[in-house]
Amino acid sequence: MLKKVISAFLFVFFISNLNFAYGKEFNSFSTAKKHLISQVDNKTKTIYCGCSIKKEGKKLTPITNECGYKPRLELTRSGKVNVRAKRIEWEHIVPAWEFGHQLQCWQNGGRKNCIKMNEKFKKMESDINNLAPAIGEINGDRSNYRFGMLSDTPKRYGSCDVKIDFKQRVIEPPVKARKRIAEAYFYMQKTYGLRLSKKQKQLFNVWLKQ
Repeated sequence: MLKKVISAFLFVFFISNLNFAYGKEFNSFSTAKKHLISQVDNKTKTIYCGCSIKKEGKKLTPITNECGYKPRLELTRSGKVNVRAKRIEWEHIVPAWEFGHQLQCWQNGGRKNCIKMNEKFKKMESDINNLAPAIGEINGDRSNYRFGMLSDTPKRYGSCDVKIDFKQRVIEPPVKARKRIAEAYFYMQKTYGLRLSKKQKQLFNVWLKQ
């Protein structure tokens, strides 16, 4: 019982400090990204591979020789250079697809309709507590896949310890990213009423301890 009380206290303490540290609210994803770009410094790392980020004005590039990341695909299907492997994108830890599907606006016209018609969705989409810098290729490969464990799936991004199973539509993040991911999910649940399955809660509670 005491452990449960302590865990609850620590979670509330984290959320309180998170809201205090990132109290800014934005009404558009683009505005939120501009703010986050302005905050990037030499201590900022990508969420999955832990790469440092080179900043040139608004352009953000992963420093891959430090983190061991290698593109899964050097070239696109059309034979062009995979530019997403060379840039930083802002990933929704809880995908917009996931929280959007819990709103009526999504059922009536998808993401575009929610952006146009639903203030709650716009706040959720632009909440910087749910955004993290990621290498573009991994952001694209992750898509809206759920988080989980993939014991038999190989790594495909050099020594970056992230796994994605495209058939199961599951992503296993590295250990160092799991607590951040769990915190974001519970934050979105607490702040916006995001519904989580029992399986998700069990997984994220384990990750919180990591």
